[in-house]
Amino acid sequence: MRAFVFPGQGAQVTGMGRALAEAYPAARAVYDEVDDALGEKLSALIWEGTQEELTLTQNAQPALMATSIAALRALEAEGVGVASAAYVAGHSLGEYSALCAAGALSLADTARLLRLRGKAMQEAVPVGVGAMAALLGLDFAAASEVAAEAARGGEICQAANDNDPAQVVVSGHKGAVERALEIARGRGAKRAILLPVSAPFHCALMAPAAEAMARALDDVAIRTPAVPVVANVIARAVDEPDVIRALLVEQVTGSVRWRESVEWMAAQGVTSFWEIGAGKALSGMIRRIAKEAETRAVGTPEDVAAAVAG
Repeated sequence: MRAFVFPGQGAQVTGMGRALAEAYPAARAVYDEVDDALGEKLSALIWEGTQEELTLTQNAQPALMATSIAALRALEAEGVGVASAAYVAGHSLGEYSALCAAGALSLADTARLLRLRGKAMQEAVPVGVGAMAALLGLDFAAASEVAAEAARGGEICQAANDNDPAQVVVSGHKGAVERALEIARGRGAKRAILLPVSAPFHCALMAPAAEAMARALDDVAIRTPAVPVVANVIARAVDEPDVIRALLVEQVTGSVRWRESVEWMAAQGVTSFWEIGAGKALSGMIRRIAKEAETRAVGTPEDVAAAVAG
């Protein structure tokens, strides 16, 4: 049994997807449609812009989604579609890619939602007020205790991303996150490092962004997905449009339960995970979570050929 998974922020790299667009007209059409939806040449930024500009949250989010859907369209052109997967899932913004892949959201709506999501998340907290840090060598329970201890003096610190058994990301006020680094080191973390992000994602500080997404999602049609989507905040599959809408709002401030999501899919019988789009970060996490599972990254024409060949 196979699952398609879609990467989140951090996987972006200038030039991603260009070879797919040159090799597959269906992939090129994805970038064209996203450009039209946003009213700008995001494709030119992806392929020819600076890494710094691409990494801006409002650009990275729709850009990564476009590249994921372009890779999926290339697979479809070779006869392997989303229906070949038992489940789809994505890490943070990748959940929007998964919903688009499964037909729950249109491509144009997904691009506009992610542009708005990126802006709203960036604007929710002034630059320098928040931070995120990776705690390596601590499990989610230990990292949550560290975050709770660091959150004092009215400052927020939460376990934001449960990525794999030994990698948890905490998020919140910068002072609290810096305290969490020191506490984590004292608790035996192998490494505890600040992340180069522009905002403290997936914590209560993102409440203004959640409100903005609630308003935006109210105006968007969400259809029943062709394949069940494993949602970040509950780590199990959903297919009811109203539930999907509510969970997307909750996701902005809630933890990304990626480890549990992969464990849940593996427990349902998934033995193969295909990472659709840029990078291989999810594949590495999955191998640490479901050690018996096969992983495959599909982000280039060569990857597509190898995947289709089996």
